[in-house]
Formats: sequence, structure tokens, C-alpha cells
Amino acid sequence: MTTDTKATETKAFEADVSRLLHMMVHSVYSDKDVFLRELISNAADACEKLRFEAVSHPELLADDPKPRISISADADSKLITVEDNGIGMSRDDMTEALGTIARSGTRAFIERVGAGNASEDTQLIGQFGVGFYSAFMVATRVDVISRLAGSDEAWRWSSDGKGSYEIAPAPLEAAPRRGTRVVLHLMDDAVSYTGSYRLEQLAKSQSGHVPVPITLIEKPGAEARDIADGTALWVRPKSEIKPEEYTDFYRGLSGQYDEPAATIHFRAEGRQEYSVLAFVPGSRPFDLFDQDRKGRMKLYVRRVFITDEADLLPRYLRFMRGLVDSADLPLNVSREMIQESPLLAAIRKGLTNRVLGDLAKLAENEAEAYAKIWENFGVVLKEGLYEDHERREQLLKLARFRSTTSGENWRGLADYVSAMKEGQKAIFFMAGDDRARLEASPQLEGFKARGIEVLLLTDPVDSFWTSMAPEFDGKPFKSVTQGVAELSEIPLLDDAKKPDTAATPEVDGFLAFVKAALGDAVSDVKPSDRLTESAVCLVAPEHGPDRQFERLLNAAGRLDKTAKPILEINPRHERVLALAGLGDDEQAFKDDAAHLLYDEARVLDGDKPADARAFSERLARLIARGISKG
Repeated sequence: MTTDTKATETKAFEADVSRLLHMMVHSVYSDKDVFLRELISNAADACEKLRFEAVSHPELLADDPKPRISISADADSKLITVEDNGIGMSRDDMTEALGTIARSGTRAFIERVGAGNASEDTQLIGQFGVGFYSAFMVATRVDVISRLAGSDEAWRWSSDGKGSYEIAPAPLEAAPRRGTRVVLHLMDDAVSYTGSYRLEQLAKSQSGHVPVPITLIEKPGAEARDIADGTALWVRPKSEIKPEEYTDFYRGLSGQYDEPAATIHFRAEGRQEYSVLAFVPGSRPFDLFDQDRKGRMKLYVRRVFITDEADLLPRYLRFMRGLVDSADLPLNVSREMIQESPLLAAIRKGLTNRVLGDLAKLAENEAEAYAKIWENFGVVLKEGLYEDHERREQLLKLARFRSTTSGENWRGLADYVSAMKEGQKAIFFMAGDDRARLEASPQLEGFKARGIEVLLLTDPVDSFWTSMAPEFDGKPFKSVTQGVAELSEIPLLDDAKKPDTAATPEVDGFLAFVKAALGDAVSDVKPSDRLTESAVCLVAPEHGPDRQFERLLNAAGRLDKTAKPILEINPRHERVLALAGLGDDEQAFKDDAAHLLYDEARVLDGDKPADARAFSERLARLIARGISKG
């Protein structure tokens, strides 16, 4: 930092800001129009903050109570100015807001842009909260003159976007009476933005529904004319709102440039009165799986912005974008007290039920549109299956799955239950991290032979909600990797060969030998009725966690010890019958075979051999035996 005078400072940007500005200056974005949306959005936020502060400090409004945003153009001087009469900034505010980026998503933003995701260019800026810097896509220099509401000082921030910025006092006569003025010194190839038609169309299409009136001054000395009246879209009747108006509002609110997948607009009346305008995004937000991520629903009270940190929806609906405008909450209550308000709890309950209800209607009436929503957000919605016991049945009806019979289509539980086989008493599932490996698992063979559909669950959250023993339509969920398969009660398909389920005395003896050879490695060795082609598989004990859930708990350090699996052996398999027929003089070979069968089952289950060195030695002896026999 170098100091020119006692009051004027030139400071270097933080490293992340410098990298970000480099990207802006070198035009990494294909759509530069976004700069105006971001500046208007910042101006509207400043006006909303002032309205909130004025509830307890009305003197801040002085003789200028109506919020406004003004856009001015000067083609001859290559200038565009965006000015508001909002809360304004002090010197410290300027340093904090314009010289640093406190938001944690910045580094992720830079990495995302650096990866060259060109298709997402237009939505990344707003998503990551770095919108002000988009001005440097069209400007060689940006000046910000601001005066904090109630202050007798004004300040000027200036930068060319090349590594440093200057903060200096601004003469009061050259500053807004209150609020902020952003002056863009345009690049030569951006002068076309000074055209009145282009500015008006951009402002209307991108920001026409911000709750602050917008005026346009086409050239120096011209009269200001209204181009947006600041009427809040959510207070207008739905019948008067066009789909494109909802889309424009969604884009300005969310900072995304996709199309909303669903729009929820209603007014609740009765014990609580509030309006809601909410959207399901058309694509996943970048931070959907961030552990610290909060919802993005804004709270208004009688059109006064209060906070965007109120818990208006449960975590499993954190992908929603929108706002709630309450007529009952007090304006002068602190934001912390609002969180504890019983009124807010009632709004939260009503809003959650309405969102889930509208999703259910969409799933019933527009299955294809709902499938796209599930594709993007199903993994998050499923968190509610273990977080929200009260609405679990509602969420199960919304849930969609892929299964052994669905191909690439999504399958609802109602459809699954209606197609259950005679004698089937449970909804069978198999959990893992790879669908292809699940489909090839030997544990599914007996189910396929009977035409039983098995849900293939590949999201980590699946192992958690299924562990809570939920039911759907009176049918419990049961893992095919856990306990008794109960397949004997379900008839085989007509073209399936009925196996001889009774094991021969030789096979019974071999199974007893394998159990003795493996010792404490397994809890039991038993003949299998679920295997039709493979020789072996591992299953979890009847009352323990299923195999995938146990892996997740063990990896997270939440198990003191893992349950010993059961080794199931196909008593009809050619290899098993051959091993069972060996005499007492082949004890050493049978011992190797017993351990190799166990390791084979582990590999098929997605694990490594229990002892890599011992496995290698046994395999070598097996190969040597085969060579000598040959």
C-alpha cells in the first residue's frame, strides 16, 4: 500500500480479486450484457437495505423517502452511470465491498471459469456473488462515488481493474445526497451500450421487476423517463403475469440465466397472510452440495427486504430460489428474533407443504418435466427421507429410482408396488456407488430368475434413509445384501429352470469345511437360494446394517467394529460340486479353495481380497496344480 495523502490511499486488490479482474478484462464471458443486471441488482439491494434501516431510523430518509435507480448515458464521453439513493457506503464499506471478496465461493468461481465452462458463462457471475466486477468487461475504468445515509462525508473509489484501486474523499457537491453512483468509462468496443434503446431493453428484460423504480436519462441534459415502475411482481395477480416475466424475475433474483423448471406463486390467507414467489431452477446451483450452504429464499415484510438468511425451507429444499413477503411479521424486530418467531415457523410449514404439493402435482401431470427436476435435485430431496419424518411418506411418493427393469427411465414406488410378484412382501433394493457393478452383482441372480424388480441406489444418502426401516404402502424396504432373501416363497419365471434346492451330503460337508477353514472371517457359511449362476456371494446378517451402509459408516469412523458377513455358496454350482467331491487327501487344496472362494465373494462385492499376500500365494499354488495336472 502506498499513501498519497493522509486521506487518499492506493491499495492493491487481494490476490483472488486480481485473478478475477484479469478474467473480466480479458473477456472470458461471451455475454457482456450481464454487467447492467449486476449493477442494477446491487443498487436495488442498497435501496432495500435503507428501507430496512429506516424502520428504526426514519431520519435516514430525510426529505427523499422514495427509492429510485437512475441510468444515464453519454455517448460523446463514452460513459454510463448507474445511481441509486440507497444506503450508500463509508470508506471502510468501500474497502470491504470493492477491494476484497469475502464470500467463500470465490475460489470455486475462479476455478470454474478457468476450466472453460463456456455454456455457463452468463449465469456464473451472479451465482458467485462477484457481480460488481463484471463492469470491467466493458469499462477501462470504474469510478464509484458514495455517501452513507446520515453521513456528512462522501468517498470516491476508482480503479482500472489492473491490480490496484484508489480511495479518496469526494466533494459533497459532486456526490449523491445519499447512496451510490457507479460511473463506467467504456471501452471503444462497448460504446454501443450508450444507445437509449439498447439500455432500455437490457434494463427491462434483465431487471424490470426489481422492487425499485428505474429511470433512464438518454443523454446529458435530457429529462429522466420511467422504464420500470418498481411494482413487486409477487403482489400482482398470476393471471396478469406472462411466462417471460416470471423468467426475467427468476434470472434477476437467482443470478442464473437458465429457465426455471417450475414456478410456484401463491398468496396465503387466514391466520397468517403472506405471498410467495418461488422457483425450481432449471440446472444445479454450483454449491448445491456445499455443507455450509444455506437456502436462497429472501424474506420481506410488507415489501421491505429483511434478510436472505431466514430458514424458510428445510435443507433438503435448499435448491429453491424465491421470496416470501409477510404481512404479519413486525418490521422492527431483529433478524435474529425473526428466526425464533412462531409466525415464521408457521410460514415455513405452509411453504414447505405447498412446494412438495406442487411437485407432486407436476409429477402426476407432467412426468417428463418432473423427471428433469428429479435428475437435478433428487439426491437432495432424498435427504428429507431421514431428516423429515413428518413428511417421509410425502417424499417417498415424490422419489424416483432406477431399477433392474427400468433401463434409463425413472421409476416411482407406486409403480413398483403395483408390479410386485406373487408372494413378494418387501421392496427390494441394492445400494452401492456404481450402477453397472450393482447390475452385475451375483446377489441379484435369484431375483432376476423370478422377475423381481430391485431398486439400484447409487447415492450415498440412500444407505442412510433406507437404514431407518421406512415403509411404503405397507411394504418394508429390504436390502438384497442383507439377511434371508425370502425368495423361496416367490415362484420362478416360466422359462427359469427350477433348481434342486436341497444340498447333497457332500456339499453340506464341504460347507462345514469352509466355515471351519475361514474361522472368524465370517459369521456363517450357508447354501444360497439367491444364486443361480455364480458360486458365492457375501450378505450382511439379518439384523445388521446392509453391506454398503456398513462401508460408509466404517469409512467415516463411526463403527467400532464391522459385522462379520455371511458367505453364501451356490450348492448347485459345478465348481462347488467338484470341490465337495474331493477326498480327504486333498485337504490342503480344499483349504486354499475355501479362502479363494471367500476372496472371490469379496471382489464381487467391491472389496479387495482379505489378505493380498496370502491370496497371491494360494493363487500361485492353484496355477501350479493346474499345470501339473495338465
